[in-house]
Amino acid sequence: MPGGRLTQQDRQRIAAGLAEGLSYAEIARRLDRPTSTISREVARNGGPGGYRPQQAHRATVRRARRGTPAPPRAAGPRGGPVEDEIIELAVRSGMPRMTARVHVDLLMSEDGRRTAAELAHRLQVSPASVSVAVNFLVQQGFVRRERDPRRRRDVYVVDDEVWYHSVVISARQTLESARAALARAETAGLDTPAGQRMTRAGAFLERVTLDMLESADRWRPLLM
Repeated sequence: MPGGRLTQQDRQRIAAGLAEGLSYAEIARRLDRPTSTISREVARNGGPGGYRPQQAHRATVRRARRGTPAPPRAAGPRGGPVEDEIIELAVRSGMPRMTARVHVDLLMSEDGRRTAAELAHRLQVSPASVSVAVNFLVQQGFVRRERDPRRRRDVYVVDDEVWYHSVVISARQTLESARAALARAETAGLDTPAGQRMTRAGAFLERVTLDMLESADRWRPLLM
């Protein structure tokens, strides 16, 4: 029931959602619960990086027996308000929460470099969660992967150049969509309503994207 107590199975599904990098709202939707229920549950049981379903369930049972709230648990290094705000902005823009946490941890690191093991330890999450996050960040150009021959492991790097590459990758993906829309318009027929809509959308996105690529190249020296 949406208004009932969370069950142990509910808590396992919350943990799985956090591992996938889902937002609280999406987890709540899947469980048919208010978003506030999920945010309170996670906050009082270790936070996004320290949430453990079995421990959370046992703690809730103990609190119910005692009738007093449990003290919050520390879950690895806590970000300050600036880091939290950046994460929330990234989540609202569509980035999975776990991916945003990994990205911000790299951004705020001293040298912009961390291994997957370091990220997992700092954020108190599984290596699999970090792997999904960094793969997304690398694909979108937000992070660069390097190989450390001494330690024989990958190192994930954020430097000034990644901002240029992330803009270019995003713009090229949009450009592909724009040109696909123009091609589809020809197939549908340029004199049909659908063809005309796709022609206008494709032409608009193509011009904006080409301007963006030109601007990125023009202002790239600012990063050097």
